[in-house]
Parts: sequence; structure tokens; C-alpha cells
Amino acid sequence: MEDDSTIVPREGTEFESEEAAKMFYDDYSRSLGFVMRVMSCRRSERDGRVLARRFGCNKEGRCVSVRGKSGSVRKPRQSTREGCKAMVHVKYDRSGKWVVTKFVKEHNHPLVVEPRQARQTLDEKDKRIQELTIELRNKKRLCAAYKEQLDAFAKIVEEYSNRMSKRVESVVENLKEFEHIEQ
Repeated sequence: MEDDSTIVPREGTEFESEEAAKMFYDDYSRSLGFVMRVMSCRRSERDGRVLARRFGCNKEGRCVSVRGKSGSVRKPRQSTREGCKAMVHVKYDRSGKWVVTKFVKEHNHPLVVEPRQARQTLDEKDKRIQELTIELRNKKRLCAAYKEQLDAFAKIVEEYSNRMSKRVESVVENLKEFEHIEQ
């Protein structure tokens, strides 16, 4: 399924970040027709930061039955795991780069005929996320416009309140003068 334009991971390949390595392997997996998943990581005991990460095929491993406290299986369903060993291991290097230290190319199962089928549900989710992001952006703009109108209205109310306070003060002063004159 691999075409000539697909760049294959190789041991020693360097990336600027863990995220860049992940994106590279995800693009590679899409081009071949399998779904990549984040498998495991190794963290520093000192500060907890990620030192190494393993990305692989979503069919890696075998599904182990999930047992509840009573011992019965909670969700019996067909496993999608097939014990596939395809993966890439990247490690944080002293140079500040993430380096591929191991790459296993072979899959023990057929790859998806159409690479797009492997990500169809994610594409639908991505599309929905984009729709919601646009809607959120529009709501934020609308909210900002309402806030601007509310601020303008509050300013008008404050000015009116100040004018009314001055008028009330004037009336009180006039009444005091009038009372003083009557006495």
C-alpha cells in the first residue's frame, strides 16, 4: 500500500518535539492505511517529564477481558487487537531533539484498502469540531457585541444617574433655601 511519496521512519531520524514525531507517524500510518495510537511512555523520576514515547498500530497487543469486582466480564465484544508489532519508538536526546530509536514496519494483518477509511470516523469528528469551533467563534463575537452594547448602556445610565443626582442636590438646596427664607 505504501507509495513512492511515503516517507518511512528510520532509526536516527530526529524531530524537534514529541508532538512532531507523533504527527509524522500519524501521517505515515494514514498513508499506509492503518490507525496509529499512542502506546506508552517513559517519564523522568526526577521531574515527571516524558523521556521516551512509543507509537504503534491500533491492532497491537491482545484484548484482555475486563473483569468487574464480581469476576464476570463487563463488556463482551469482539477484539480489534491482533498482536501487531508495528511501531516506532522515539526518545528525548541530550541535544534537545526526539530521535527514532526503534522502528518495526511489518504488520501481521491486512492494511485498510483505502487509507481514508482508517480515519473516516476521525474525519467526521474533525469536521464536527471545526463546525463547533466556528459556532463558538461566532458566539464569542456576538457576546463581545452584546458586552459593547451593555457597556454603552451602562455608561448612559451612569451619566443619567449623575445628572439626576445633581438635579436632586439642586432641589434639596432650593428647599433648604426656601425653608430658611420662611423662618
